[in-house]
Amino acid sequence: MQFESEINGEVFEVELNDQLTDAVVEDTNVPIEIIVQKSGRLLFRTGTKLYKIDNIEVNERNVSFSINGTYFETTVKDEQELLLEKLGFHAGAAASAGSLNAPMPGKILELLIKDGDDVEEGQPVLILEAMKMENELKSPSNGVVSKLHIQQGDNVEKNQLLIDIEPSG
Repeated sequence: MQFESEINGEVFEVELNDQLTDAVVEDTNVPIEIIVQKSGRLLFRTGTKLYKIDNIEVNERNVSFSINGTYFETTVKDEQELLLEKLGFHAGAAASAGSLNAPMPGKILELLIKDGDDVEEGQPVLILEAMKMENELKSPSNGVVSKLHIQQGDNVEKNQLLIDIEPSG
């Protein structure tokens, strides 16, 4: 799995193996171990170094988190997005401002809105469990929820349409 992450204007190329035991970061092989705690905290070990990762929030390609108490924000592109960019397409243009798609496969733990509700851009609308972590997904725009395509307990695939929002204004 290939990814590109941008933090503070610096771009990092990362490739993870399927077992999540090794990563190649900027052409350097790094052994890794990821431990998910019940509290939602991730412990990330590489060699003799252990990092505590907390406060993880995912909003489409934007991810924010803290590592050992230091806050970070990053933009992450996956293999599909990188390939589309190489071919001259931009994945973000395909998504409608009035739609919310699943950023990753997972399970809908909780719906925070219902059909007909008014929502504001950035307002939490549902909780998606992915890789044993709870991710709060937010409204992409101001508007009215016109259609929920999912229910609590549903399993969803990456990029699956979750919610339609009729933009206001």
